[in-house]
Amino acid sequence: MIVLVLNAGSSSIKYQLYDIATGEVLAKGLVDKIGMGDSSLTNKRVDGDEVKLEGEIIDHQAGIEYVLGVLISQKHGSIKALEEIDAVGHRVVHGGESFHSSAMINDKIIKKIEECVSLAPLHNPPNLKGIYAITELLPDTPQVAVFDTAFHQTMPKQAYMYAIPYSLYKKYGLRRYGFHGTSHHYVSRKACEMLGLDYQKQKIITCHLGNGASITAIKHGKSVDTSMGLTPVEGMIMGTRSGDLDLGVLTYIIDKEELNVKEANTLINKHSGILGISGVSSDMREVERAAEDGNNRAQLALEMYDYRIIKYIGSYAAAMSGVDIIVFTGGIGENAERVRESVCKRFGYLGLEFDQEKNRGLRSKEAVISTSDSKVKVMVVPTNEELVIAEETVKVLEAAKLRKN
Repeated sequence: MIVLVLNAGSSSIKYQLYDIATGEVLAKGLVDKIGMGDSSLTNKRVDGDEVKLEGEIIDHQAGIEYVLGVLISQKHGSIKALEEIDAVGHRVVHGGESFHSSAMINDKIIKKIEECVSLAPLHNPPNLKGIYAITELLPDTPQVAVFDTAFHQTMPKQAYMYAIPYSLYKKYGLRRYGFHGTSHHYVSRKACEMLGLDYQKQKIITCHLGNGASITAIKHGKSVDTSMGLTPVEGMIMGTRSGDLDLGVLTYIIDKEELNVKEANTLINKHSGILGISGVSSDMREVERAAEDGNNRAQLALEMYDYRIIKYIGSYAAAMSGVDIIVFTGGIGENAERVRESVCKRFGYLGLEFDQEKNRGLRSKEAVISTSDSKVKVMVVPTNEELVIAEETVKVLEAAKLRKN
């Protein structure tokens, strides 16, 4: 089975073409700067062939037309005809309370995703554009929506509710949903596979650390708490997002700086976090270099970042009455050995014994970085959200066939 995975952003489309039978990524690429005049499409094939096409791409449908065109092109293609694509899996950021699992896309499902736009106004509209485009261009090809929020729908009510008037939850669905669900699900399962442990019997804390970051508590295969909330702003300090913030601070700033709602939203999403504290960059590598050169604000940003991770791991260990496995993933989690060491050395009281030699120089590779006799296993597991989307797409299609039979 050949599955095309699409992740449509506001001005970009990431894609991968999977051969499920072999587990091979036949092609992957990026359509960038959609609607900006200097658009481009970069396609990399499994055999190393790579091409970058530049020109105006006016909208997402045009972008997906280009993707389909390059996938079947004689020179750079990976398949001979579009009919070889058996299904398309879409990343959809927000499924609200409507979706506890991935779903076969039809008019009813599209309507429900549209109803979630108010919960994720920056993310769901471009996700929908990808769905609309495939519906138009490949009308007979099955499509599946895989939701970032679905994995966290197992959280208990005391974990996902906000202490606001209950009527507002009932009226607007204001609660904690969590994100990065496909990543947390994948790396937690993969960690157990690597260790030869039963996923349904472990207490796991997964740390997805990238420009966006979230930490999740997974007990016996189910998400029981996660750091992001109604939106991706809550929780960890991130590249440009503030993370946890006293609401009184925000209302104070709004009053003193005379900001409107849109400006306040931009402040906490685009100008805060590591960038706002350090004044250097949202890129952890640049901030670490600045700290090494004696920049005190950069050093403060690193200390605050590590401390927030430590607080979340500690609180989730308490909530689950222990932890068996801690997993680092995402661009920072997979590559920043300083972060991993700084965090892990604080958990000796849990029986965690960190192996500095195993951690040193480790970048984007699967590895156990705790000692062999550590009570808590610490691991680095590179995430693969696209693979999860492809697998979920196949699972939904197979379930639909069983129902028909």
